[in-house]
Amino acid sequence: MAGTMKDSEQAALAPSPPAKLRPAELVLRLLLFAASLSALVVLVTGKQTAIVPAVLTPPFRFGPVAAQYKDSPALIYLLVALCMTCLYSLLTAASSIKSGGSSCAKKIFVHILLDVYHAAVMASATGAAAAVAWVGLKGNEHTRWNKICNVYDKFCRHIGTATALGLITSILLLLLAGLNAYSLYRRRR
Repeated sequence: MAGTMKDSEQAALAPSPPAKLRPAELVLRLLLFAASLSALVVLVTGKQTAIVPAVLTPPFRFGPVAAQYKDSPALIYLLVALCMTCLYSLLTAASSIKSGGSSCAKKIFVHILLDVYHAAVMASATGAAAAVAWVGLKGNEHTRWNKICNVYDKFCRHIGTATALGLITSILLLLLAGLNAYSLYRRRR
């Protein structure tokens, strides 16, 4: 009985995560939602039509050609990653609100794993989109890919902004993983 009393006293005295960490997690999750939703809107609305040569040999013929995110698999990948992250941030924010600031160690560990997973997906999608944006901005002389941002300037600004917001989303996910890891460390200490 003395051992049981001692265990219960230790459980009561065990350090729990600092009270300020739970609101910080909720704020970061809401920022994650806002950043990923903003990136989604900017990416999807980035469409521009320009008059360009449709036939590159004489006689030249000019016609309207649209540039949109659907034209590049890397930008579609960014769109899917942003959709996943936006939904994930909404679900985990609701979970944080529902739990009322108290979470068990298993739930915190699962959040760490999922945060790191989504950070990796977002980082790879952001890198792929940045590579496509760079080729659009600077071109590639070796492969004779011309730059297109001098013609599709509005489209390129949208893609650049969505890529930057994707990078911010990746950083927020890493911050959340670190915050949850610290919370779990404080709980087990």
